[in-house]
Amino acid sequence: MKKQMLTLMGCMAIAAAFTSCGGKKQQQAAEEAAPTAPTTIDLAVSTQPVGEENKTITLPVDSEGVITIFDGSSTEGWRGYGKDSIPARWIVEDGALKINGSGTGEGQSLEGGDLIFAHKFKNFELTLEWKVDKGSNSGIFYLAQEVPVKDKPGQFQPIYISAPEYQVLDNVNHPDAKLGKDGNRQSASLYDMIPADPQNSKPFGEWNETKILVYEGTIVHYQNGEKVLEYHLWTPKWTEMLQASKFSEKAWPEAFALLNNCGGDNHEGFIGLQDHGDNVWFRNIKVKVLDK
Repeated sequence: MKKQMLTLMGCMAIAAAFTSCGGKKQQQAAEEAAPTAPTTIDLAVSTQPVGEENKTITLPVDSEGVITIFDGSSTEGWRGYGKDSIPARWIVEDGALKINGSGTGEGQSLEGGDLIFAHKFKNFELTLEWKVDKGSNSGIFYLAQEVPVKDKPGQFQPIYISAPEYQVLDNVNHPDAKLGKDGNRQSASLYDMIPADPQNSKPFGEWNETKILVYEGTIVHYQNGEKVLEYHLWTPKWTEMLQASKFSEKAWPEAFALLNNCGGDNHEGFIGLQDHGDNVWFRNIKVKVLDK
């Protein structure tokens, strides 16, 4: 009886071993047959202002489709707004894109100006980190267009004439924090329209986390892991907010018209970083495309 039991147990063990071996082989075969997620992606960018997408660049992309558009060293795909190269005041420092403040105010330095990633995104999620120097001011733009100045070849309207702005600010030391209405010029706010709530920015010199969701007209701002505002483009409410801001039809007709149809007919545009004359750093800039 014992011999029969031992023999039976031995057979079961051998069968289990064969099954295990076969299972491993099947799993290995399945893994080999499964498609491998790409590690890079090709994007078309425009190398000239108001130019067609005429250059293809290759960027890292992870298994979830998140594209790294700034990896801490390469500035491939970036150029100045209205320019064919990166302004000299934008440098790479310690893994971050830094604008060296000119101290002369918004975009006044010949070596400065706003920076754009020269591919137009439509539905996407943008994530990045930023920090400011004491008293510094900047912004993150999305759905931006390059708008020439009429009858002045080579000159362009400011980027914010066409693009909503996620405010970047030292709320404690910059006077803009106390201007506007109800804090709508403080960090992570939709500049001059909707205040970020809660206001959870970190002090100057510390890194803040930003996420901006753009999808079929729905826009959501996040700051340091919290949702701080939501709004909807191309709606009566959007027009109403514009009319109550510095971009109203009465105060600035051209800006009102462009922002009211934000993103143009295709509802797409550039991601931009602002030169407001102050020291600001941006890093880990990533985009996940959400197109259907």
